[in-house]
Amino acid sequence: MEQREQSFSEHLGELRRRIVWMVFTFFVTLIVGFIFAMDIFHWIRETTFSDLAINAFSPSDSIKVYMQISFIIAFVITSPVILYHIWQFVRPGLHPKEQKATLLYIPASVLLFICGLSFGYFAVFPFLIQFMTSINEQMGIVEVYGVYQAFGFLLNIVFPIALFFELPVVVLFLTSLGILKPIYLIKARRYAYLLMVIIAAVISPPDFVSNILVAIPLILLYEVSIWLSTWLYHRMEKRNQMNQLEDEN
Repeated sequence: MEQREQSFSEHLGELRRRIVWMVFTFFVTLIVGFIFAMDIFHWIRETTFSDLAINAFSPSDSIKVYMQISFIIAFVITSPVILYHIWQFVRPGLHPKEQKATLLYIPASVLLFICGLSFGYFAVFPFLIQFMTSINEQMGIVEVYGVYQAFGFLLNIVFPIALFFELPVVVLFLTSLGILKPIYLIKARRYAYLLMVIIAAVISPPDFVSNILVAIPLILLYEVSIWLSTWLYHRMEKRNQMNQLEDEN
């Protein structure tokens, strides 16, 4: 009983140390964000809002955008560190093969997140801005955008897409834990397709071509998730059968 309490306290101590390291890393990278936020702002304005007049509707708008960009930089840089510490915390409870497999989730999740950001920023958002600008011109509306509202609109479009690109990693992780089975994904396919079409219609201009261009990558991600879940599930089933045969012998 005494040894168990000591082990539990050591477990909590390790958790506390890792949380401290994650918080420390976030604040260090936040300083980096403060340094490069202005350069990122000018790059975004030149590549995305170059044809639009961006205004400040309140004295605090520029500060809020500056802080937003700084926190985003800190979040993107810190995310691999957070995932690594989470992996290190749960690693002792995993088998050696599971440790190697779950370690691959870290670069995979980072890569997919970057791909999602790139797809949302370079593919979806320019279509959306171009469509809205053309509608405003047809209606004779003078475009006056606030810098805080414009960047907030950009984040509301790009970040959900980036998070959706994490679907294959999440599916693999839940399958490895035995929580999710590929049959569930297959049975939910028609509803998932409908949901992704609705998401594509919401975040893209309301024309058929734009909706299809956004929906197809989302649907492909879902199909890749089904394939990965099926592959991992069958592999786990074979390993369990081999373990049962070894126990019987």
